[in-house]
Amino acid sequence: MYLHINKPYGTLLQVTNSDHRGFFDAVFFDMDGLMVDSEPLWLESESEVTAPYGYKWSDEDQVASLGGPLTRVGEYIFNRCRGAQSPAYFTQKLIDIQCAKLQGKTQLMPGAIELVRELQAHGVATGLVSASPRTIVDAVLYNLGANPFPFSISSDDVVNTKPHPDAYLLAAQKSGVDISHSLIFEDSITGVTAAKASGAWLIAVPHLVVVPESARVRSIKSLEQLSFSKLQELFADFAAAI
Repeated sequence: MYLHINKPYGTLLQVTNSDHRGFFDAVFFDMDGLMVDSEPLWLESESEVTAPYGYKWSDEDQVASLGGPLTRVGEYIFNRCRGAQSPAYFTQKLIDIQCAKLQGKTQLMPGAIELVRELQAHGVATGLVSASPRTIVDAVLYNLGANPFPFSISSDDVVNTKPHPDAYLLAAQKSGVDISHSLIFEDSITGVTAAKASGAWLIAVPHLVVVPESARVRSIKSLEQLSFSKLQELFADFAAAI
């Protein structure tokens, strides 16, 4: 089911007053496939890493590797390439190739930066939380020019990256908010697992996978569907379901 919100404004006010909040404490965004359209570049990079070893990277491989973490992808490539190099070698090779590609171009996902800026204009705390290493996160942020986020978290900043919730818990700590009153945007099963485990509310924007909805989870097609006012309505919808 995709997100459709048609509650009257009076209902929103009633729920907001009973919850003593009008909005999420903070909103955290994943990077690859959510903020930036980097998945086609990942496909290119993974194909380039495996081609010298006679393995043709497929769409099925892409789905299996979606969302990382990159150590897992390195292990996956190691198995597909029959141990031609170590998992650590394949992981680092993939990072190096992808980082070079991202330094050349970074395409934003439709509606992504507009939503971030609108939230910030309303005083909402935001942060970028990625399962990619710092070199890749910084390459993306450099291409965006002025960093739209007050902080970013990479896989290098936590002991356990996604699918563990540590990165989102750290984001909440940095923002001085309660993660259970925060909202996360994710696009992969790995990221969705991390978001759910953190205790936050979640909006999934999946492209190659299906994310079932629940009391604290919604699924949409694009960030273009959303605005601050729509998220106000969604906050009321979430709060009413608890």
